[in-house]
Amino acid sequence: MSNPRIPILVVEDVALISMRIVDDLEQAGFTVFEAASSAQAVEALIANETIQLLFTDVGMPGGIDGLKLVATVRDRWPAIKIIVTSGHRKVDVALLPVEARFMAKPYDPVAVILSIREMTAL
Repeated sequence: MSNPRIPILVVEDVALISMRIVDDLEQAGFTVFEAASSAQAVEALIANETIQLLFTDVGMPGGIDGLKLVATVRDRWPAIKIIVTSGHRKVDVALLPVEARFMAKPYDPVAVILSIREMTAL
């Protein structure tokens, strides 16, 4: 199944995890931008106005965790869809913006891809 090169921002500070999911998403046909911190993520969102989905870990270096990043994205870029992931804590979806999803690590890349396709379907 082909995608219209949907732009996605992956925010993950663990290099091996980031490389794996970025590779899986690119092979699935998505355009992927990467950030290793919330600050880098905001810079990427400002520089790339076409990003349609944020895929972010909760645990981030630099004092701004993934949940604070999600709040920033919800307020500044409300059209961007959001998937939150963590291997250390369960995030209550009631704390996330409407239609955002949570995926516990280790996540299934196929499930991530299917969720992205569902969330960005026109």
